[in-house]
Amino acid sequence: MTWIDRLSLFSPLDYVALALLVCCWLGVSWLIEHPPGARPSTAHLMADYRREWMRHFLTRDPRIFDSQIIGNLRQGTAFFASACMIAIGGGVALLGNAERLAGVAGDLTLDQAPIFVWEVKVIAILLLTTNAFLKFVWAHRLFGYGAVLMAAVPNDPNDPVARARANKAGEINVLAARSYNRGLRSVYFGIAAIAWLAGAWVLVVATLFTLSVVLRREFGSHSRAVLLDDSDRTKL
Repeated sequence: MTWIDRLSLFSPLDYVALALLVCCWLGVSWLIEHPPGARPSTAHLMADYRREWMRHFLTRDPRIFDSQIIGNLRQGTAFFASACMIAIGGGVALLGNAERLAGVAGDLTLDQAPIFVWEVKVIAILLLTTNAFLKFVWAHRLFGYGAVLMAAVPNDPNDPVARARANKAGEINVLAARSYNRGLRSVYFGIAAIAWLAGAWVLVVATLFTLSVVLRREFGSHSRAVLLDDSDRTKL
């Protein structure tokens, strides 16, 4: 069977559903990281608070509180990276036993598709999971860089290099959080991709539902409203 024959095993709706998944995943990430000026995303608002954190860190004594926060952030990224590794291992094992997957999925969907079709669907899930793993690993490393930069900030806030290094630590922290959030979105849409096993229409519904959840959390959640409250600005 040639590759053209294999690709013909998927319906036009399958290609549309897969394209929708990829476009929503990449598009919502771009929108969150480049929001309209009049409507910032939750991630964008948090980036400002991360920079503000480093400005307060500069004059805080002792700085144990800050080291605990950065340690907790690294633990969170390590947890998700480990979870992704387990998921990747399970997906690879599933590829080696695709016949059983085809049997179970066929019973659910009444679709007796060839093994190749189910393998491609599992690979799509694996690609999103692998991307999430790489993002979490990079976020973990960046949080480590940020911790080193924080340690390099002189204890004397009047030192000529103190503020510049604190600003560097803040920017690295923002980049780490961006990578972490990208990893989370890959997980979200990776879970949505599982719906493809039940059919193209189910994937479309799962993708749109995931998109709506991500958009609500970033642009319409109560937590965002709290962050937008500027009643504390005079105290910062």
